[in-house]
Amino acid sequence: MTLYYKDFDNKTVVITGGASGLGKGTAKVFAKYDANIVLVDIDRTKLDIVRNEISQTGVKVSYYICDVTKENEVDETVDLIEREIGDIDILVNAAGVWASSDFEDLEYASFEDWDFTYSVNVKGTVIFAETVAEKMKLRNYGKIINIASHAGKFASPSNPAYGASKASVIHLTQSLALRWAPNNINVNVICPGSIWTPMWGRIAERIRRQNLSKNKMSTRDIFLEHIKDACPLQREQTPEDIGNAIVFFASENAKNITGQSLNVNGGIIMD
Repeated sequence: MTLYYKDFDNKTVVITGGASGLGKGTAKVFAKYDANIVLVDIDRTKLDIVRNEISQTGVKVSYYICDVTKENEVDETVDLIEREIGDIDILVNAAGVWASSDFEDLEYASFEDWDFTYSVNVKGTVIFAETVAEKMKLRNYGKIINIASHAGKFASPSNPAYGASKASVIHLTQSLALRWAPNNINVNVICPGSIWTPMWGRIAERIRRQNLSKNKMSTRDIFLEHIKDACPLQREQTPEDIGNAIVFFASENAKNITGQSLNVNGGIIMD
């Protein structure tokens, strides 16, 4: 299949969590297709860096400071985007967290981890999707792509809070896809695998602290060892890999795909 530039001409894509990681990688991919890119995050400094970097390609990039877990902030931000930038055609819910600040020193997830991960990963996704969908329904058009994780498809004794939050995002996606199908809104979800982001850096640090045989390894080397041991394709995934899958779901090539989850994980999980 070929993605044509005309798919995204004059289309506005809003990316939550756009200041780093998967959100940043996704913005870079959309920039190749001349979309109007709007980044949403709570980190102004990082947003400035990402905007300046992507703007050099000649693509229009804007950003808004917003906490996705606060309904009033999301309402105000979405209204402001539509007034200042225009109609939101595509929403990518990429804002996500791994665990609370003391996770590296704990053997198992804490109750704080449950509150923290659900607040951002589930509640934040629900709030932003619901708010934007109300605008999309008025125009009878929209593409919403949520970000879960392949961790939502297998058990984890050490951090069930994260996995359960991502399993919730998968189920949420299916529910919203059914609900908004009559409004011509496609809702799909990407399940990334092992990507070298600050999130995976924390996982590797935790492994190093809890495993004496690895305490002299760098977090990067621990990550690469995981790729070698767990990934059939023997290569790490990148934020741009995830962005490519998101762009497909957002394109007209995927107009008859909704409520689906796509693993982008080098074959670590197959379903």
